[in-house]
Amino acid sequence: MNVTAYDLAARFTGIKEMQGTVDNPMIMSFLKLDMDWPENDEVPWCSAFVNYVCWLLRLPRSKSLRARSWLQVGVPVGPDDARIGFDVVVLKRGPDPQPGPDVIEAPGHVGFYVGHGAEYVEVLGGNQSNTVKVSRYPLDNVLGVRRLA
Repeated sequence: MNVTAYDLAARFTGIKEMQGTVDNPMIMSFLKLDMDWPENDEVPWCSAFVNYVCWLLRLPRSKSLRARSWLQVGVPVGPDDARIGFDVVVLKRGPDPQPGPDVIEAPGHVGFYVGHGAEYVEVLGGNQSNTVKVSRYPLDNVLGVRRLA
């Protein structure tokens, strides 16, 4: 049986931040895989989630908490060539104007490709309304799609 990154990531659906001073230990394990500094689950953790899933599957990963760091991992593919189970989507995040994909240090978001329509892309990711779930984003926000395997 071959398990894709999407298959494994979907098993984490519903994992969410805890309110108050308590932190979700699963999210903390995502964050602490590559960085020592996160002290709580209130920091952006979308990249940590993708890194954790890729680490479990021995796939290439960014080893960074920066979402845009995923623009340097894998092979670029166009949105129309994206495949469920094999690709991550990197999105810009924050008020416009946002820099293009050449600026890794800017705000962003990353998750596993689920599908897309004429004006949106669906992504399974962490820290989407503080939980792991599928969310829709404007197709204009896509900075890149990367094939990991």
